[in-house]
Amino acid sequence: MNFTFKPVRSWSPALGLSLSLSLSLFLGLMASSGLAHADAVGTLREFVRDVKSGKAAFTQTVTAADGVRKKTSSGDFEFVRPDRFRFAYTKPFEQLIVADGQKVWIFDTDLNQASSRAIGKALGATPAALLAGASLEADFVLSNAPAADGLEWALATPKAKDGAFQSMRVGFKGRELAAVEILDSFGQRSLLRFAAFAPNAVIAADRFRFVPPAGADVIEQ
Repeated sequence: MNFTFKPVRSWSPALGLSLSLSLSLFLGLMASSGLAHADAVGTLREFVRDVKSGKAAFTQTVTAADGVRKKTSSGDFEFVRPDRFRFAYTKPFEQLIVADGQKVWIFDTDLNQASSRAIGKALGATPAALLAGASLEADFVLSNAPAADGLEWALATPKAKDGAFQSMRVGFKGRELAAVEILDSFGQRSLLRFAAFAPNAVIAADRFRFVPPAGADVIEQ
């Protein structure tokens, strides 16, 4: 069962939670002017150490392996480490992804359909595992990628070779997080751009609780 980081009715069902839930992991990289800037990898390490929560708006563009077909979506997200995050897609249609510390839920509003999976099975060595507080070096090889598009990039490559994504780049403009690009195992790219990030924000615990609405079709694994 794949947990998508984009609306499930998009043309690319294989991006997986391993793409998606990476998002909020990186927003704190611009957390405060107090973070000493050395390089992109150093900033990523500082974020995992120092930023425990956050919220932001995001825009996501998914490009097919042929480099031509594209889909764009947008919404808002929040996270509190460990193991709690919420992605609320608002365009082109509504979808909710919520992790409550035990399970990851996906709810499609139009279809009134919810699916869930134990968080340990859903995350693994994925970008989402970084958000959840996993050890960087335990699961990923980190390196500084070449500068491009006016940004400095950190590259995270999973040590496991059988996951749903090949690599992830995190882009910075100065001290500010600008983008995350994820390459999945099917050659699709997901580019995420961020706005209005609030590092170490106080977020109510009930934002990470999900109860399927009455009458919803529920699938659990």
